[in-house]
Amino acid sequence: MGEVWRARDEALDRRVAVKCLKPLGGREDEEPFLRVLRERFRREARLAASLQHRGVTVVHDFGESESVLFLVMELLEGRNLSELLTDRGGPLPVEVIADVADQVAAALAYTHGQGIIHRDLKPANVMRLTDGTVKICDFGIARIAQDIGLTSKLTSAGMAMGTPHYMSPEQIAGVGVDHRSDLYSLGCVLYEIATGAPPFDLGDPWAVLIGHRDTPPTPPRRHRPELPVDLERLILQLLAKDPADRPEDAAAIARRLVVAGGGTAAAAVPAPARPRSEWLPAWTRGMRPGSRASGSWSLRLPPPDRSAGLTGQWTGLAPTALLGHTGERRSPAPEYLAVLESRHRAGLSLGRLGRWEDAYDVHRAVAAERARALGDEHADTLASRYETAYAQFRLGRYDEALAGHTAVAAARARVLGADHPDTLDARFEIGVVLGRLGRPGEAVPVIHEVIEARTRTQGPAHADTLRARHALGISFGRLDRWEEALAEARVVRDLRADTLGPDHLDTLVSGREIAVALGWLGRWDEALAEYRGVRRARERVLGPGHPDSLASRNDEAHCLEQLGRAGEAVELYRQVAAPGDRGAAGV
Repeated sequence: MGEVWRARDEALDRRVAVKCLKPLGGREDEEPFLRVLRERFRREARLAASLQHRGVTVVHDFGESESVLFLVMELLEGRNLSELLTDRGGPLPVEVIADVADQVAAALAYTHGQGIIHRDLKPANVMRLTDGTVKICDFGIARIAQDIGLTSKLTSAGMAMGTPHYMSPEQIAGVGVDHRSDLYSLGCVLYEIATGAPPFDLGDPWAVLIGHRDTPPTPPRRHRPELPVDLERLILQLLAKDPADRPEDAAAIARRLVVAGGGTAAAAVPAPARPRSEWLPAWTRGMRPGSRASGSWSLRLPPPDRSAGLTGQWTGLAPTALLGHTGERRSPAPEYLAVLESRHRAGLSLGRLGRWEDAYDVHRAVAAERARALGDEHADTLASRYETAYAQFRLGRYDEALAGHTAVAAARARVLGADHPDTLDARFEIGVVLGRLGRPGEAVPVIHEVIEARTRTQGPAHADTLRARHALGISFGRLDRWEEALAEARVVRDLRADTLGPDHLDTLVSGREIAVALGWLGRWDEALAEYRGVRRARERVLGPGHPDSLASRNDEAHCLEQLGRAGEAVELYRQVAAPGDRGAAGV
């Protein structure tokens, strides 16, 4: 979004904050769009400046300098909710949650009464000052910042601007957005500060949006039983899919909190050790796709680029942040932890680049340093050990990977419980490694246990549940139990099609597993239909020359060979060998 600078207003001799948005582009063909953007900025800035409430950040002035739009605002001394979650390494105290809910509801009641909707309420846009005051930031401005750098084609297409983890179902649909959309986002914020993770903390951006639209959130008290029942009830009502099922307005929330006794003031937040000028929090945070390394980041560092939103990197605070210190120790310096976090992220990046030896070295070293600084069973230490074991797996060092994941699973079970998602992550990897070691008979019961726990705690259609069922089907195949493998693949494919869509890449992977099982059962005509459907879908989604599309052509050619249709098989093999020829792309 840009930068925030600490400054002094020389005319009035007061300290202020200057928020600078990213520079506007300079291409001639974008000028009409930029004119509209400037006018929107002026309009939104004037609107924000008209708001006068203790729960809304005061805007003093605005302007443009050298193609940089800026706002001059009151200087806030405190931390946003995202930073408070990071500082604690987990959810906030109940009294703070109630106080935040009370003050934010009061501020929203005021702004909604002025006919103004925020549309991008999230933890990073809610500040808690050192005196306990809570303020909402970025009315209207956040949406403009997101537009900067985009093309007019994108913004004129009716994109629903907002942060995916906090978007209401009606925002996702792009219709019927009113003040109740802010109430849904408030529910997401309260859920995160109460549990440590957003209501739909999924590894696929598509799945996050589908979760908001279709999936009931897990009740917060399942993650944190000590939460008051009334607070849980309020959060779940705010997260209702139908706006009509939410509280009628923000004032109703404030009234409920007063009745429940939840609006009492909490202790002031200590000021930071020294003033800092920080990058604004961004709406993308790293998360691993597929059978992933955990990527549990406890400190927020500069985000990936805008394309991260297209590659499965939308997420909130990872569930591992709920794991706290295991013993009394002096807290290490935040700067030191930030360095370790930076190195941890570097290790994840090395893995994404396929440099697994380097990734292994980084994760092993960071794990040792985190153990010394934080303890053997701190969330961050276990995250680094998990990544170390995952790197060993990718390097083919399966025995070491098995030992590493087994140790992490045991530690997480002791501290978090056997059914915690992070514990199940490590248990799942144990099953995967056993399969690679040629021990599918041992892998099956391990994966079965993970599936049962995932289904019980996250639901049968959750992405992680389906990933485990996919692995179970593969294990059945390794045991030559192909009827069971086929049945499992069909269930997973159908559930993925329902939740992600028929052309989602995970759905197509399951479709291929159906074809593989049919082939091993000698049902080649049925296998051909499945292989061909997967190939056509991949060519539509990825393009004919993508490696996965070419692999599907190879699968189809092999199937044709088994059916005695050698001529057709040879033609497909030729296309795979010379992918520049697209003559049969539509067959």
